[in-house]
Amino acid sequence: MAYQTPLSESSPDHSGVMFASLVMMFLGWGGLYLLVTRSLPRTGELWVFFLLLHIAVTATALPFVRYLNLRFTPLTRLPPSGGVLVRQSVWIGLFAVACAWLQIPRVLTGFVALFVALALIAVEVFIRLREIPNERCEGDI
Repeated sequence: MAYQTPLSESSPDHSGVMFASLVMMFLGWGGLYLLVTRSLPRTGELWVFFLLLHIAVTATALPFVRYLNLRFTPLTRLPPSGGVLVRQSVWIGLFAVACAWLQIPRVLTGFVALFVALALIAVEVFIRLREIPNERCEGDI
């Protein structure tokens, strides 16, 4: 029994997540633009910068994460829920913020970025390995 929906079709869960992504993209990138062009680099603005960067990168990554999940999910399984898509996008946003944070004292190198990326990927793989058997049970009912 094939559960896979075509990439052009969208479940209500994914539609809501994609709408939220558009809103977050507008707020994140617009807020970053206003922050960078109209304020001085002080401590409070630094934290707002990291917050807006995380929101903007997470929202921008969400459509790509959705596409990759729909594209590479086997036909015998349901596509991942919107919560999974958001969590995976949050990991990408966290990676961008960590790289920006490490760039302040100039300790970000290719090796450090690779190590941080591999650590976040490993955490997500372990979470998905734990979730997938539960999704199969729900799909079989």
